[in-house]
Amino acid sequence: MTQPGRFITLEGGEGAGKSTNLSFVRDYLQAHGIRVVTTREPGGTPTAERIRALLLAGDDSDPLDDLAELLLVFAGRAQHLARVIRPALARGEWVVSDRFTDATFAYQGSARGIASERIALLEQFVQQGLTPELTLWLDMPIAHAADRLAARGGERDRFERERSDFFERVRQGYRARAEQAPERIVAVDAAQPLEQVQRDIAVLLDQQIASWT
Repeated sequence: MTQPGRFITLEGGEGAGKSTNLSFVRDYLQAHGIRVVTTREPGGTPTAERIRALLLAGDDSDPLDDLAELLLVFAGRAQHLARVIRPALARGEWVVSDRFTDATFAYQGSARGIASERIALLEQFVQQGLTPELTLWLDMPIAHAADRLAARGGERDRFERERSDFFERVRQGYRARAEQAPERIVAVDAAQPLEQVQRDIAVLLDQQIASWT
């Protein structure tokens, strides 16, 4: 009988190191003989990646309405679930995603001001009860994250161009989600040196591997 797949997500604001640590989580799990699928949101499939491009590009002549932004996020998520996440879990693989619905509550909910009840309705409709089993929230002070973004350079997307108060609301949104689901969402101090961040993540993964296998 195929062992059940597991669903892990990495969350956090801009500059928190999600992409770097996603690779670390993948490699760590694979080293333990676990089959892993890594993905991201918005995105994860060709169609969802086109939705991601709409969300990140922005158009000053036709600014994206907040409700339209929310619906695009869930449209991409529906495709992502149907084409990537659910099939991988059914095969017994572990799915590790750079962001999922906690990001929607933080960005479109806390930061944009859309009522959490509306987001929860879409969450239930699209996900039908599927949620991550472990979420690593890479948390750091907003000023620290801003320094990382500045050091990274390059052109910033529509979200990265937001003001610091927007990112503070995002962080507050994540904190609220962690308080609501402490059994699932674990805060990791992402302001530490990368080596220490990954040691902390490894400890959490070891605990989950022991309990799930």
